[in-house]
Amino acid sequence: MSRVHDALRRAEQGGAPPSATTVAPPSIGTSIGVGSSHVEAPALSGLLEQVEEIPWDPAAEAHLIDATKPNEAPTEEFRSLRTRLNHLQGLQPLRSLVVTSASPAEGKSFTAANLAVVQAHLDSNPTLLCDFDFRRPSLHNLFKVGRAPGLTEYLTGKASLPEVIKRIRGTNLYIMPAGSAVLNPLELLNLKEVKVLLAKLPGVFNWVILDTPPMLYAADASLLATMTDGTLLVVRLGQSTADSVQRALQGMSHNNVIGVVANGAQRGELYNKYSYYKNYYYYYDDEDKDGDKKAGGPESQDA
Repeated sequence: MSRVHDALRRAEQGGAPPSATTVAPPSIGTSIGVGSSHVEAPALSGLLEQVEEIPWDPAAEAHLIDATKPNEAPTEEFRSLRTRLNHLQGLQPLRSLVVTSASPAEGKSFTAANLAVVQAHLDSNPTLLCDFDFRRPSLHNLFKVGRAPGLTEYLTGKASLPEVIKRIRGTNLYIMPAGSAVLNPLELLNLKEVKVLLAKLPGVFNWVILDTPPMLYAADASLLATMTDGTLLVVRLGQSTADSVQRALQGMSHNNVIGVVANGAQRGELYNKYSYYKNYYYYYDDEDKDGDKKAGGPESQDA
């Protein structure tokens, strides 16, 4: 799922980049794009009160984190990623984040969606998940919301911003779907409205997470990276190659890659890690009728 700890630690400390086989990024560097450009962007007062609320009803195949199962290993992995990112946010301007991959089918949308979900679990942490993959959007399917109106309608003046954002009822999670298909996605992303939008949104949301096309198949992610504060590169274990990862990192000309997320770890690699804690929870949940703890609990086991 995620082995981002070392990559973010290196980024946080500004250490020298390791070898390509470890697929870890260079140091964070200075925030670029909108964060350092002087784009005038007025505050969007009252935006959160104007958006439509929708129920939490994710698609079964989405594999989104379930808030009712907080002790599952995947949830813990994304919490670790969240903790690192929130710490980095305290060190430098870091509110808008591109999530991309070198090639298709490496888990970028899965990572972007679950990172947004765990960020939204925190109180007073409004999080906006945006589908900037106009070529092959998927977030509307994961959350079972309409694809349109969405980003393309807003950018072409066919819908207002409140009309293209949906809030998951009872949570801090907001979704902005991609919108209707467009003939030239890259030309649309070059509109000044995109830069202004990405300057506005961090004034309303604590995190703005962008799902974008793969780096080696379109220039969209590279362009959006120049307008945001950081980039996470998703690689899939056993599928991504060192060469493709290197080429993707080289394509990030402004060097704002803050970490690499390794997706596709074997189940045992994660669950063995949390077996002690899961046993602890199950032990205390499994009491007899008198409320006594059963023998053989964690305190009687070897660590």
